[in-house]
Amino acid sequence: MVEIREVKTKKEQRVFLNFPLNLYRNNDCFVPPLYMDEKKIFRKDYVYYDTCEAVYYLALREGKPVGRISGILQKAGNQKTGEKRVRFTRFDSVDDQEVARALFSAVETWARSKGMDSVCGPLGFSDLEREGLLIDGFDQLSTFEEQYNAEYYGRLIENCGYRKEVDWVESRVFLPQDDEAALEKLTSLEEYVMKRYKLHFGQAKNTREFIDLYADRFFELLDTAYAGIYGTVPFTAGMKKMMIDNFRLIVDVKYVAVILDENENIACLGICFPSLSKAVQKSRGRLTPPALLRLLKAIRHPKTIDLGLVGVAPEYLSRGINAAICAELMKMMKRDGIEYAETNLNLEDNHAVRGQWKRFRSIEHKRRRSYLKKLTED
Repeated sequence: MVEIREVKTKKEQRVFLNFPLNLYRNNDCFVPPLYMDEKKIFRKDYVYYDTCEAVYYLALREGKPVGRISGILQKAGNQKTGEKRVRFTRFDSVDDQEVARALFSAVETWARSKGMDSVCGPLGFSDLEREGLLIDGFDQLSTFEEQYNAEYYGRLIENCGYRKEVDWVESRVFLPQDDEAALEKLTSLEEYVMKRYKLHFGQAKNTREFIDLYADRFFELLDTAYAGIYGTVPFTAGMKKMMIDNFRLIVDVKYVAVILDENENIACLGICFPSLSKAVQKSRGRLTPPALLRLLKAIRHPKTIDLGLVGVAPEYLSRGINAAICAELMKMMKRDGIEYAETNLNLEDNHAVRGQWKRFRSIEHKRRRSYLKKLTED
C-alpha cells in the first residue's frame, strides 16, 4: 500500500530534499543540486512564487519514503502560450509502478483542481532550473545544471499515460584534430562577420563590471531570443536578481563573450561556466569547508566547462554570428587547456545550434525528454 502525503512539515521537507540523495548515494553519474538552493523552494518568499503555485508530494510505504514529485502551476508560462498546463518536476522513485502511478495521480488531481487540462514535464519553474528526463546517456556524468535519473523512469512515466512532447540532445565538444587550422579558418570568418555588420566585442575587467555594464541588456536579449523556445518564461525582477547573484559566484569574464553592434546593443552573448559536477558530489550538494575548496578550485582552474547561456538577437540570426561564438569557444579551450565543453540542452529540432558543433570534434552523448498527458478529451 502506497501512501501519498503532501509535504507540510519541516521533517517532510527534509525527507523530500534528501530522497534523491539517498536513492543515488552510490551512483557516480548523479550530481546533486546545491542543498541550500533546493531548500528555498519551501520558503514563502521563494523567487518564483510571484508567478507560480507549487505542491510537493511524498510517496511512503510502511512509513518509509519510496518516491517524490512536485507540481507547478506556472501562470506566466500558461499566459504566454495560452495553455492550461501544470508542470511536473522533481520526480524520483524506486522502480515500482504503483509508486509512480500514485505520485502522478496526485499531481493530476491537483492540476484538475486548478482548472488545468494537461500535465507536462519534467519542467521546473523556468528553464533556469533542471529540466528533461534523461532517456539516453545513463553512463555519463551529469552536468551541474541538469538532473540525472535512472533508466527505468521513462517506463514508469510512460505507463502512467505520458507521451513524448519534445527531446533535447547534449553534446560533448572537443577541439578539432587540426585545431590550429580550424581556429585560423574560423577566426577569419569571425573577422569578416564582425566587420560586415559593424560589430565589436564588449570588454569587462571582472564579473562585477560585466554585470554593471551588460546585465539589463542581457536579460532583454534573452527574453527576446528565447521567447519562442519550449518551456521558457519571461524574466521577473526576482529571477534576474537570482541569476546575477549566481553569476557573482561562478562566472569568470574570461569565459564570457559579448558582441555589440555600433549602437552598443547586444547582438550576441555567450556564457560558459566551469564544471562544478565533481566538486559537489562528495558533499551531496552541501557547502562544507572541503566542498567550498573544491568549488573554488573548479571555478579558478576548470578542466572542463559547461555552455550555460547563448543568446542571439533575432536580426542577427542566420548571419554567421555563431561563427564568432564558436571561434571564441575554441580560443577559450585552447588558451586554458580545457579538455572539453558540455553543451547542455539543445532542442532536437534546433538544427542551427546542433550544426555549429560540427566545427569541433563532438559526440551527442545524452538525450532528454519532456512528456505530455492530456487530462481531458479533445
